[in-house]
Amino acid sequence: MKTPNNNPSISDYLFILIKWKKFLLVSLIVVGLITAGISLLIPNTYKSSAVVMISPESSMGLSGLTGLLSGKSSGASLGSKLLGGSNSSEDMILGILNSKTAILNTINKFHLLEYYSIDDRNYDKAVKIFVNDISFDVNQNGFIEINVVNKNPRLSADIANYFVVLLDSLNNKINSESAKNNRLFVEKRYLKNLDDLKNAEDSLFKFQKKYGIVAVPEQLQLSYKAAAEIEAQLFQKQVVIELLLKQYGDSSPQYQIALNELTILKNKVAELKNSQNISQNSNVFLPFKEFPDIAISYLRTYREVEIQSKILEVVLPMYEQAKVEEVKSIPTVMVIDKASPPQIKYRPQRSFLVLACLFLCSFIFVPLVFRMESITSRVELKNPLEEKELKYYKYISRFYRIKI
Repeated sequence: MKTPNNNPSISDYLFILIKWKKFLLVSLIVVGLITAGISLLIPNTYKSSAVVMISPESSMGLSGLTGLLSGKSSGASLGSKLLGGSNSSEDMILGILNSKTAILNTINKFHLLEYYSIDDRNYDKAVKIFVNDISFDVNQNGFIEINVVNKNPRLSADIANYFVVLLDSLNNKINSESAKNNRLFVEKRYLKNLDDLKNAEDSLFKFQKKYGIVAVPEQLQLSYKAAAEIEAQLFQKQVVIELLLKQYGDSSPQYQIALNELTILKNKVAELKNSQNISQNSNVFLPFKEFPDIAISYLRTYREVEIQSKILEVVLPMYEQAKVEEVKSIPTVMVIDKASPPQIKYRPQRSFLVLACLFLCSFIFVPLVFRMESITSRVELKNPLEEKELKYYKYISRFYRIKI
């Protein structure tokens, strides 16, 4: 081995490893024992999990109110969740669980400042440590998993279950606040609709009182019919007058009587067509001159009453539903799996730690073996540092009884 070999083969490397096998084995065994001893000092921790989902009945709000009108069931969101669709309720649940309010309430509830040995009551430090022991994830079925790691298995389960209670409480509070805002919004629109409907009805009442109108189309038809009959009588009287004039002359009593009747009929026709006061004397006939104004005013006034009545039919059920939602108190979270104290530790995985440490150390000891073989095999050393290395490596070889 004193002769340099510029092209070493695999057998040369194997020979070096076998030659220094005592050093490798003893070093790795020592490292493994030290790692195992340190791992025994690490306390066991236990992971407890609770699985929940949002209650389909709890996601109401304005979407539930519009669903009341469209006939769509809120259970559709549950179906989309089970089929893998996205749901904003999941984001809301995760947001509540990860909120500082929920985390601080849990820290105070279970005295976690003492558990983490934080003497200065630094809640920011406690939150930073605690968030590493909890996780909230959506599993493959679309449900929310609440995971808590703690040294005490009972405490880990209690904290996980408390997160469920806290989630339901905060979610209920949010839904109640949202329902209240919805109720105030719908109530404001409902009260405005009542006021608009009252104004429209008052306008229709004033219109009917002014013109004495109950049903515009029927009364207009009656007025036209009456006018047609009077004009027919007028035409008939004109024919009679012409006959009397030819037969008796213009000074005859018969002619004068017929002429007076003709004048009266003309006046009635003119009054029916042009008078503005006919409606004051009749509750049935309408003046022809005001037909267009009366018709358009009636249509606009009546249309406003109809519109406000239709709006009331829509808003009133929404308002009643919003009042029910505001006072309703039902569980907003469904517990699929309640957390229970785990019987198997979660961390540390001691065998994994030992194997990982041995694997990493082998990347240090194997190159070191080749370095020791290279230095101890040289005839001449290049610098004082290699001389110090040689002295140290010779000591190792003597200790492990390795011939160099």
